[in-house]
Amino acid sequence: MDKRLLELLVCPICKGPLRSIGSGNSLELVCRPDRLAYAVREGIPLMLPEEARALNADDPLFDP
Repeated sequence: MDKRLLELLVCPICKGPLRSIGSGNSLELVCRPDRLAYAVREGIPLMLPEEARALNADDPLFDP
């Protein structure tokens, strides 16, 4: 995923910054305040809130 694009993307719910976690086919964009992970498929971020995966506090992707 293009680093410049990542700098422009924000969480669609809280408008906060996203962290890129993983690589390749397992890349996700994580919103720490909302505890949501947005998948990236074929280089395209899926930024629909209903498509986001909820993260538990003990999820390895959620690093407080």
